[in-house]
Amino acid sequence: MKNYGFIKAGFAVPQLSIGNPDSNAAKIIQLIRQASSSGIKIIVFPELSITSYTSQDLFGNVSLLENSIKALISIAENTKFENILSVVGLPVMWGNSLYNCAAAVCRGEILGLVPKSYIPNYKEFYESRWFTSGKDIKGCSITIGGKEVPFGTDILLRDTTYAGITVGIEICEDLWVPNPPSSTLATCGAVIICNLSASNGLVGKNDYRKSLISSQSARTVSGYIYASSGISESTTDAVFDGAGFIYENGIPLCESELYSFEDQIVHSDIDIERLLLDRTRTGTFDTRHNDCRIIDYALEEVFTDIERPVDPHPFVPSNESDLKKRCIEIITIQSRGLAARIKSIGSPKAVIGLSGGLDSTLALLVTIKAFTDIGKPLSDIIGVTMPGFGTTGMTLNAVTELCSELGIGLENIGIKDISELMFEKIGQEPAVHDITYENVQARARTYILMSMANKHGGIVIGTGDLSEIALGWSTYNGDHISMYNVNSSIPKTLVKFLIKQLSTMDFSKKAAEILERILGFPITPELLPSDGKNFVQDTEEKIGPYELNDFFLYYFVRFGFSAEKIVYLCVKAFRDRYSETDIKRHYDNFIKRFFASQWKRDCVPGGPKVGSIDLSPRSSWRMSTESCMNIFR
Repeated sequence: MKNYGFIKAGFAVPQLSIGNPDSNAAKIIQLIRQASSSGIKIIVFPELSITSYTSQDLFGNVSLLENSIKALISIAENTKFENILSVVGLPVMWGNSLYNCAAAVCRGEILGLVPKSYIPNYKEFYESRWFTSGKDIKGCSITIGGKEVPFGTDILLRDTTYAGITVGIEICEDLWVPNPPSSTLATCGAVIICNLSASNGLVGKNDYRKSLISSQSARTVSGYIYASSGISESTTDAVFDGAGFIYENGIPLCESELYSFEDQIVHSDIDIERLLLDRTRTGTFDTRHNDCRIIDYALEEVFTDIERPVDPHPFVPSNESDLKKRCIEIITIQSRGLAARIKSIGSPKAVIGLSGGLDSTLALLVTIKAFTDIGKPLSDIIGVTMPGFGTTGMTLNAVTELCSELGIGLENIGIKDISELMFEKIGQEPAVHDITYENVQARARTYILMSMANKHGGIVIGTGDLSEIALGWSTYNGDHISMYNVNSSIPKTLVKFLIKQLSTMDFSKKAAEILERILGFPITPELLPSDGKNFVQDTEEKIGPYELNDFFLYYFVRFGFSAEKIVYLCVKAFRDRYSETDIKRHYDNFIKRFFASQWKRDCVPGGPKVGSIDLSPRSSWRMSTESCMNIFR
């Protein structure tokens, strides 16, 4: 798809003149041209924008109705050289009834007219005084300017240049009913929904409007563009606030300034490809039995750089309140998942290997919470620290102090002698610090943990996180194996935040201070010889920054984006921190490691799924070990 699957869409909130189609058409033409020059490909205007919504009984005057049609023709003719689809509102007489309509205009053509399905007639709204519901009008047409124009609620607009972009239209009240027309339009293929509205401002109403739009855009997995009448259309008892929004699958992208006296054009980039891929996964949007008419239009292909911000840390909410809420929910899922496993297999003890690093610390804190929640004594948690050739005093002291403060029993079982014995048995020179040297130590630790679990009637709690599983950063039949891995779907970029959240919940000030110290340690396996005082290994120097790897993981697994698009988004997100060359290099390394490590993921232990991504072969990710990586790089 062109433009990496993005389409720049917007809405306008113009200052209109009530009952003055000529003036309003001139304003609409001006704003369409302005939007087009900004690279916007779809622009939506408020309900009845050609006449203004509050023309009231003037809707029954033939002069207003005839001039509205003339104004629509003028808008089409005067924007025929603009590279944009415009949706405007006007009253249209058809048969013996008047309809509140949306007109789609592109390249000098009036593509179609969609009548409003649900006519409000309560409180301050009394539209049925003038308008008739167009709910059942399908397959019809109307003559405008000597040309037949499709007319009905069954119209979809399809861009033949930008594949996948299909637009559906509903009007104001249509959104507020139990089964909005947009639900049907979406199942027939509309991936963008335009809503022309005239919703007056009331205390608390804007939040409710947002919740409706967010919910409907999520339910329809669509980009939802909403444009409502501005302050200039206020009359007598109703004040219009000019509310406008664009949502993408429930997520807000942009909104207007309320009660502004200025014309507004607000726009954002809707990720059509992302929406279509999500729809493909659910299987709900089967368009084979499409009852809608497809009206084709074609926009000129022009690349425009996206302006919407790209979150560099998609697993970590940027809002402090949202982050706290997310962390609490994740911790609850982790601890309750472990608690359920513990209870289901006879309430065994828990054996955890503790290195003083982030992952094992998180696993310990989650285990403590699980045991506390089910009333199981903390004495049934057995911590095991296993210093090797690279263990520093900093990590060893931290884990010793933490277990002492938390009241967790800690066994100190060194692995140097076991590793040296294995070196001797297999003929490994101890001075050769290769992969064998490191993996012997990792497997020695797992052998000890499994044996301790047998001895004490316990299960081994896994500590490896989602990012390590994705990159294969574990030793097969070493730290790769456990009996239940509480961190299996926790990305590395989120681990620190979960520890911080846990440290504020149930632990002493001293424990929190120790945890803060652990948070400051570099990410390291501590497997190469050191002087015991300094860290000699840095994991990120070997496999790349975890913040980049987690970014790649999110967009590759969650959405299935191409390498080109992922790199493009990553450059946008990290433009001040990494060069495009470095990002491409790290992405290539990520793909190589991800594909080369699938065989390890084929037999990972069970663990709680906490988010939209996990790599368990029994849950969300099924991939052949023999898959070729070439086209994904």
